[in-house]
Amino acid sequence: MNFFDINNIAFILWDYQISWLELVGTIFNLACVILAAKRKIATWPVGIIGVVLFMLLFYQIRLYADFGEQIFYFVTSITGWIAWSRARKSGRKKKEVAITNNSLKVNLYWAGAIIVGTILTSIFLFNIDTLLPALFPEPASLPILDAVTTMMSFAAQILMMRRKLESWYLWIIVDIMAVGVYWYKGVPFVALLYFGFLINAIYGYMNWRKDYRKSLRKSEQLALEELGTDDE
Repeated sequence: MNFFDINNIAFILWDYQISWLELVGTIFNLACVILAAKRKIATWPVGIIGVVLFMLLFYQIRLYADFGEQIFYFVTSITGWIAWSRARKSGRKKKEVAITNNSLKVNLYWAGAIIVGTILTSIFLFNIDTLLPALFPEPASLPILDAVTTMMSFAAQILMMRRKLESWYLWIIVDIMAVGVYWYKGVPFVALLYFGFLINAIYGYMNWRKDYRKSLRKSEQLALEELGTDDE
């Protein structure tokens, strides 16, 4: 059977048939988020492989917004790889990248964009089988929830590319919702993966926050030293 077919079963666990597509995609995506939490640039090439595999999985189980989300991840993984490579070369000796934070005003803009994007995406998903019957012959499943998690994931991915601490806030919310959605859709292995993502997102947030606070203290110390030099 075709490796990319969800009916190509790798093994059966608790009466659930786990396809090779779901299994291998899960492994690569789990590795991707662990590397992201550790601020390792390898997160991007590893993620690209996982994205392609999940793209094929979500199309076959009719989560069309998640399918489109994987296309977005594919593009942003390439640009994120480039952005992190440049950030690492700009003065830092370690293989990790510096973390920054948004202002309240910027975060409100992001919240507004997520809300507007969710509304528009929901409308599109409710009509996707009518608008594009050749590509999507069946009605979308859970269109509103799919739209919410997709828009939040888009924002989280972009913020992660920009090395923003807020990306982890969004990933935590997305992962909580995704566990329920994928369990309901009958892909419990993916649901368990997203539970793992949730644990990793909490760890990633704590790790990035620690680095961010360390950078703030270092900047404040340098500012005080410069002020003392000016006074002299």
